[in-house]
Amino acid sequence: MSVLSHRRVTLAGSVVGAVLVALDGTVLTIARPALQRDLDASLTQAQWTSTGYLIAVASLLVFAGRLGDRYGHRRLFAIGMLGFAAASAGIGFAPGIGWVIALRVVQGVCGALLQPATLGMLRAAYPPDELGMPIALRTSAIGISAAAGPLVGGVLTAHLGWRSVFFLGVLPAVVIAVLVLRVRDPEASAAPRQVGLDPGGVLLLGAALACTVTALVTLPDAGWSVGTGLAVGGAAAATAVLVRHERRTPSPLLPPSVVASPVVVSALAILLAASAALFGTLFVASYFLQDVLGLDAVDTALRMLPAALCMILAAPLSAVLLRRFGARATTGAGMAVLALGVFAFGRLDETATALAVGACAFATGAGFGTVMVSATEVLVRRAAAGDAGVAGGLQQTAMNVGPTLGTAVSATLLATGRDFTASMGTALTVLAVLTCAGAVAARQLPPRPSERTHRRRPSDAPPSGRVSARCRRSVPAPPDAAAPPPRTCPGSRGPTDPPTPGR
Repeated sequence: MSVLSHRRVTLAGSVVGAVLVALDGTVLTIARPALQRDLDASLTQAQWTSTGYLIAVASLLVFAGRLGDRYGHRRLFAIGMLGFAAASAGIGFAPGIGWVIALRVVQGVCGALLQPATLGMLRAAYPPDELGMPIALRTSAIGISAAAGPLVGGVLTAHLGWRSVFFLGVLPAVVIAVLVLRVRDPEASAAPRQVGLDPGGVLLLGAALACTVTALVTLPDAGWSVGTGLAVGGAAAATAVLVRHERRTPSPLLPPSVVASPVVVSALAILLAASAALFGTLFVASYFLQDVLGLDAVDTALRMLPAALCMILAAPLSAVLLRRFGARATTGAGMAVLALGVFAFGRLDETATALAVGACAFATGAGFGTVMVSATEVLVRRAAAGDAGVAGGLQQTAMNVGPTLGTAVSATLLATGRDFTASMGTALTVLAVLTCAGAVAARQLPPRPSERTHRRRPSDAPPSGRVSARCRRSVPAPPDAAAPPPRTCPGSRGPTDPPTPGR
């Protein structure tokens, strides 16, 4: 298979995998009420169809990425896709709510296997300088699934029943998994890499993330209860022990080259803040448009449609901006636009027009689409090829925890006030401030290419290749000389000198 065909299959696998996972979540939101009625389940049981999945996927993403680094991202992707398809089909035939919850947890495990691999495969197939556009196409596809998910889920649930929602992705998942497995490249035939799996780190990180997600999920409904306090305490204790463990173990789950980099940490913080702001705003917007403005579900989706459309359009544009202006300026501008949209939405009231709502949705979608591509490109590009799975796992963890954080903050602040409009303004102001903090963190990202060129060391050769008269060689080199003759200027470089590191 040619390099071009290999990249096309890799990109198709990455896009389809990301879309199926995103589509599964959006269509389930629409189908959950029908599922609850048909299986005679309680509201808590229905909520656990999402909570169980979220805990499983968030706690295993980094470990799954490390497995991909060791055994190959294509293998992990194919296993995850086939398992995801099998679990989806099982839910479609499930006789009771207990089976649905259990199989959703299995889906979470399989989703954790395939999600980091969608980025790890791109990192292995494309040169670092060409990662921007593949990541942008992947982001646009996720935006399309986010826009189409509620509509597809509503149509299927209304005409074929909620079970058809879970059969939707079975065939595409099987086809793309088989197609990716048929690709023959060095990774597919190579022996497992010597990468430590760090079981202790896996358990501690999984416990910390599971406790964090549990606290965020239960906080809006139960408030600061004993259970929430225990979850927060467990997350803090597991994190402290994890830090101590990772510093001492010879093969840490979180390599220092990844988590100790200010650039990587800043990119993760930006993704966490941006996803929290977007999904927290969407959560508030759904109640505002339906309870305050009196719109139905279809009109609500149409009012917020510009957010998804702008996310689709902004993703490829951000890849162009990355090449021209660099990650620092592109990400900072995207976070500023996102913060403006979130803050402006918090200023709406019962007199808000469709144009005002659409403008706020436009800004949030455009800002988020830009940030998701630029921050993800930095994160994946900065990681070495052998740590691409861990980088992808960290990115997916931020993208899974961020929406939960934003929804928890919004729901908690909405419950504190009697007037919904005033509480909405408070909640979205807090999310806008969080987004501005992410914009400040963007200053840690790489500058534009011209700035990097300007900061080269003085010992670097002149770009034109010219050498000053005082640094010319004193004796011409014979054609068959084995080594260049001595130079009168020690700072100049000859044809056989090694390249300057970092260039």
